[in-house]
Amino acid sequence: MDQETLGSIVLLAIVTLISVVQNAFFANKVEHESRHCNGKGLQRQGSSYFDRVYTANQNCGHAYPTFLAVLWCAGLLCSQAPAAFAGLMYLFVRQKYFVGYLGERTQSTPGYLFGKRIILFLFLMSVAGILNYYLVFFFGSDFEIHIKTITSAISPLLLIP
Repeated sequence: MDQETLGSIVLLAIVTLISVVQNAFFANKVEHESRHCNGKGLQRQGSSYFDRVYTANQNCGHAYPTFLAVLWCAGLLCSQAPAAFAGLMYLFVRQKYFVGYLGERTQSTPGYLFGKRIILFLFLMSVAGILNYYLVFFFGSDFEIHIKTITSAISPLLLIP
């Protein structure tokens, strides 16, 4: 793979690998809690704390494919740096959701809502990249610079809760 191609995806790859480590942490937490509650191998029944850990892991796992899809689409079709920044923010929010779910379930709501906003941002970046492609293809108008400027300016706004 040449350096230019690698440079256009390296941030996305880093965020993806960090998300894999986070998934392993979540799975390890479920396994640890299962062994702690049951004294045996991984079993679904256990304490209410185990149920919360298990459910939080399942909920994070259900949203994971959507996150990866919009992260890579936004990064490849629109702009890598804002997409990677939004991806990192999503991972922090997902961690907040997971930890919040282990307390009272109402503590996980801010993380859930914030995560939805980040997914929407990545989705809109993807759509903007697709629209720009077709504008270039059919009309010869390239708005890539404008789209990158806008997404770079808007991405820090994701920090606002």
